[in-house]
Amino acid sequence: MAESYKQAGVDIEAGYEAVKQMSSHVERTMRKEVLGGLGGFGATFDLSQLNMTAPVLVSGTDGVGTKLKLAIDHDKHDTIGIDAVAMCVNDILTTGAEPLYFLDYIATNKVVPEVIAQIVKGISDGCVETNTALIGGETAEMGEMYHEGEYDVAGFAVGAVEKADYIDGSTVETGDVVIGLASHGIHSNGFSLVRRLIEQSGIDVQAQFDEDKTYLETFLTPTALYVKPVLAVKAQVKIKAMTHITGGGFYENIPRALPEGKTAVIDTTAFPTPPIFDWLQETGQIDLDEMYHIFNMGIGYTLVVSPEDEARVHEILKTMNVDAYTIGSITEEAAAIRLVEA
Repeated sequence: MAESYKQAGVDIEAGYEAVKQMSSHVERTMRKEVLGGLGGFGATFDLSQLNMTAPVLVSGTDGVGTKLKLAIDHDKHDTIGIDAVAMCVNDILTTGAEPLYFLDYIATNKVVPEVIAQIVKGISDGCVETNTALIGGETAEMGEMYHEGEYDVAGFAVGAVEKADYIDGSTVETGDVVIGLASHGIHSNGFSLVRRLIEQSGIDVQAQFDEDKTYLETFLTPTALYVKPVLAVKAQVKIKAMTHITGGGFYENIPRALPEGKTAVIDTTAFPTPPIFDWLQETGQIDLDEMYHIFNMGIGYTLVVSPEDEARVHEILKTMNVDAYTIGSITEEAAAIRLVEA
């Protein structure tokens, strides 16, 4: 069937098989608010089921970047989908929104059902972990756009928050504290530099980096999903501002959550830096300040709360097995952020 289209570079039958293999993964992510199933022209979600008085929808879209190249080059595709989910849901979470549903877009040179199924498994794992329904997506075979074996993954997430509970940083005050939640490593940013350093160093990525992981496993460790612990904190504590530390590191992301005139003073000695960042810095002979301009350096997400709520936040996060540290405070200075070694 569709032999002419196949000769032109698009295998419809492979696409059907990919959908068949990914269906079981998608089914794991369903929520009661989802109407219909996979395969329709439009995905639907019933907001009336949310039990919200004045829901505000919050949306975000992102990709995984050149971290994909490592996954592709080493034929490891089962975790990269978690990154796609995390990059989207962690972003919309900063407003206080609960992620509701996710759509994915996979573009590839050629549809290989087994590879597509592995990618979608990762996406589904991320959705299950964050109670986000995977309600639709697109898999496009574009042989003329991608080299053999290549693909790209992007995602789109929608969440909702009560209008009265929307978090925009406007209530941040001098004296508030900044609490950092630990990252799982590099996450999904800076990989153009990471890949160059891998090549320059000549390391065997299959060699052991530490007693638990190889270099490859360390580099491909998925982005942490902060939805459940942050929503648990939000249910009991007034969070004034939140930041997802992605591309641009501390310097670009933390100021985005603060009102004009407020400064985050961050103590870089208040939290441990994972060894992979030491390897990157030493291998590339990168200035430490520049590292904080590029990478998360061990803190993937931040909360700003009143000092009286600090202890309670740590208690909640500890019960959820999330490593967290008080990493700074809010002052009024000329710069939007200042890093110190206290």
